[in-house]
Amino acid sequence: MWKAEIHVTLKDAVLDPQGKAVRSVLGSLGYSAVEKVRIGKYLEMVLNVDSRAEAERQLDEICHRVLANPVIEQYDYQLVEVPR
Repeated sequence: MWKAEIHVTLKDAVLDPQGKAVRSVLGSLGYSAVEKVRIGKYLEMVLNVDSRAEAERQLDEICHRVLANPVIEQYDYQLVEVPR
């Protein structure tokens, strides 16, 4: 079994109004060191497959078809083997 930690974020070229709003609030609260904020999604998933290659194949398909809009979003993930 494999545990996946998945991050889905907007591509750099896509405007992020939510991130911009958070950045503005942080600035008004005195956190002037924060220059940029991007908002995304974090997901955890456990896949009951034997091989890392099969886990990666399924994750790529799931991320591309379900979790991310490939036109405006990108994704990456970390896989950790989980003892049975």
